[in-house]
Amino acid sequence: MSSHLTIWIIVGIAVGGVIIRPFNIMEAVWPVGAAAVLLIFELITPQIALTGIAKGTDVYLFLTGMMLLAEIARKEGLFDWLAALATSYANGSARRLFLLTYIVGTVVTIFLSNDATAVVLTPAVAAAVKTADSKQPLPYLLICAFVANAASFVLPISNPANLVIYASHMPPLLLWLPRYSLPSALSIIVTYLLLRWTQRGALRQNLTKNVPVPALRAGGKTAAAGIMATAVVLLAASAMDIQLGLPTATAGAITAAIVLARDPVETWRAVKEISWGVLPLVAGLFVLVEALNRTGVIATIGAMLRDDAAHSTAAAAWGAGIVVAFASNLANNLPVGLIAGSAVQAAHAPDQITSAILIGVDVGPNLSITGSLATILWLTALRREGQRVGAGTFLRLGIVVMPPALLLAMAGAFLSR
Repeated sequence: MSSHLTIWIIVGIAVGGVIIRPFNIMEAVWPVGAAAVLLIFELITPQIALTGIAKGTDVYLFLTGMMLLAEIARKEGLFDWLAALATSYANGSARRLFLLTYIVGTVVTIFLSNDATAVVLTPAVAAAVKTADSKQPLPYLLICAFVANAASFVLPISNPANLVIYASHMPPLLLWLPRYSLPSALSIIVTYLLLRWTQRGALRQNLTKNVPVPALRAGGKTAAAGIMATAVVLLAASAMDIQLGLPTATAGAITAAIVLARDPVETWRAVKEISWGVLPLVAGLFVLVEALNRTGVIATIGAMLRDDAAHSTAAAAWGAGIVVAFASNLANNLPVGLIAGSAVQAAHAPDQITSAILIGVDVGPNLSITGSLATILWLTALRREGQRVGAGTFLRLGIVVMPPALLLAMAGAFLSR
């Protein structure tokens, strides 16, 4: 068996382990273990592994900052307060609560990333619908999964996959907004309309009126201020074409330190509860993608993109975006994004193709429960709340919701050129 084929088999097993989680083994074990196997059997050198890990530095910093902000906000009750506020404004209307929850989810995704929406907003929404005495809470919980992907390219910071696609070539904010504002708006609106249509029967229920809104604690206000300050800093960094990882990590650390000064015990407890396993998971995936790079597959994909673009940039963009969208559901959007991003950079692909691929990586995962890291994290949060969503249930919704949102978002990207 050739070394290249062996690498492919090992990588395939690792990606399958991340998606399926056999024996409830945590996701990070699979790519880290696969990277270790590649090293032990000398299929890659330590230098290759270190090169792969180093390529993810900006993503690790970005995730660290966002996880700190999200967990501090959760611990200090900010998301519970937002969910209770939305429930109160709904005033017993299931449809109005659906819209308000979707708006909150959109805002959280835009400014705190799709992973924060999945991990932190899900339990807050679960608590809110319980308070509202909802007999069918699933429509509101589904929002946390679908909007996490649909709204994840409004800003560069809305999804770690955006950093992966562009790497060190992230467009400045003043270029990003004209390029992605219309596609994002179409993705968000179409996803909302179709998801609401699929849940129209459940939204005929009546909810409790006059839901009390708890007072927001001082720590929650500090967390909110930290999030807003972080958004301003990141928007400024993006406008000045500065990589987003270090500013995000710094803002998260400062916010945590301020809250820590108020209540050291609780804040340290919150920091310990962060899903730090996401970092070795991502690092392991970077190593695996670097190993695949050594087999020549990324260069081959890059050459295919160049050839297709030479014949028709528009056709190449449409084809690449759709293929990446569906591939994300087979192998998860993070490794697919890593491979696609590396191929795009190797091919020096036109912006039109890069935009289509990014939309495919971000919106495409709304087809299945294994499509994105955010959706996997959402499933974990659901299990903690005693809720279950089967793969078939999600797929039946995804088939209705994802393709129109993907195609219209890609069309919006073409109109925004």
